[in-house]
Amino acid sequence: MAALLLGVVLTAVTACGGGGGDSDAKPGSGKGKGADTAQSKQSVAVVSIAPKDGAKSVETSGALKIGADKGKLTTVEVKDSKGVKIDGAISADGASWTPSSHLAAATKYSVHAVAKDSEGREAAEDSSFTTLTPKNTFIGTFTPEDGSKVGVGMPFSIRFTRGITKPEDVEKAITIKTEPAVEVAGHWFGNDRLDFRPEEYWAAGTKVTVKLNLDGVEGRDGVYGEQSKTVSFTVGRSQVSIVDAKKHTMKVMRDGKLFKTIPVTTGKPGYATWNGQMVISEKFRVTRMNGDTVGYDGEYDIKDVPDAMRLTDSGTFVHGNYWGGDAFGNYNASHGCIGLRDVRGGYDRSVPAAWFFDNSMPGDVVTVKNSTDPTVDPANGLNGWNLSWEKWKA
Repeated sequence: MAALLLGVVLTAVTACGGGGGDSDAKPGSGKGKGADTAQSKQSVAVVSIAPKDGAKSVETSGALKIGADKGKLTTVEVKDSKGVKIDGAISADGASWTPSSHLAAATKYSVHAVAKDSEGREAAEDSSFTTLTPKNTFIGTFTPEDGSKVGVGMPFSIRFTRGITKPEDVEKAITIKTEPAVEVAGHWFGNDRLDFRPEEYWAAGTKVTVKLNLDGVEGRDGVYGEQSKTVSFTVGRSQVSIVDAKKHTMKVMRDGKLFKTIPVTTGKPGYATWNGQMVISEKFRVTRMNGDTVGYDGEYDIKDVPDAMRLTDSGTFVHGNYWGGDAFGNYNASHGCIGLRDVRGGYDRSVPAAWFFDNSMPGDVVTVKNSTDPTVDPANGLNGWNLSWEKWKA
């Protein structure tokens, strides 16, 4: 009985011990050690995320804002549903994070943000939202095609299916990387075409990679891009051909050295060939040329022009000519094109036109000098090289 009573007393003493805390502490007063420890771990930093969690139809630009109050942001991760991260930067004072680009349309994003207060205690917030699904969209058709091998004069040219009224936003969404590295700048021709090129012709062997991050870009009010694509092309050997309209010759320069001289005929009086630098944009082994399509109604309709390569959108070609007689190297007889001797049907690959066709590629340059016509409009074909670098960048 004595042993049992002693056990009861000991149990009662143990139950009333209170862990050595303040004997005056009251339940819920927060003066106990457990309450002090919990309070010391709680950060005073506050993380804010806009748009709110679960938001839908969110704008692709300007709506995503992440900030911190009473602390500094240390980590911000924004990912789409496939786990692809959106790049961005925390401000120098740690108060905000800004995405480096727009968001894609019709995409769900998750956000994880962490901030620390002055005592190093962390606060975190997580959120998700979905961007808008556009009713009106645009795309860009481009040249050269992915995987192409091109001449040194080939720009990267993209034409949009809708007129662009926010060109800076669209241009910012297109990035170009080259190996070896060289400065590349864009130039707008009107509101639906954007070309990129370096100051001088590409160096032979250059590798060019273009990223079109147009998905979600608002190109004009209420009209959004829907492309996300990477395009790569390689620059081949250097070939620039110099046509002298007075001497009726074309000197083919390969890697800066004279490779071949070819007799030619250019535009006759009243139909002179454009002066300036022109880039081969298309090649046709045989094509039809009808004067009606270029404003020369009824003057010619040749259904089987051989070895033709386009130089301008308005109809200037360098092409084979089997009807020119003794004009090549002697006088100008064309309606503005550059003619080289050929045979009907183009079966003889040893004649000048066939040789030039077989040894040329899109992106090669044909420069005309000493013609009586003005310099070709830089927007007429892929001929932006006729603008100075200062005007191009302006």
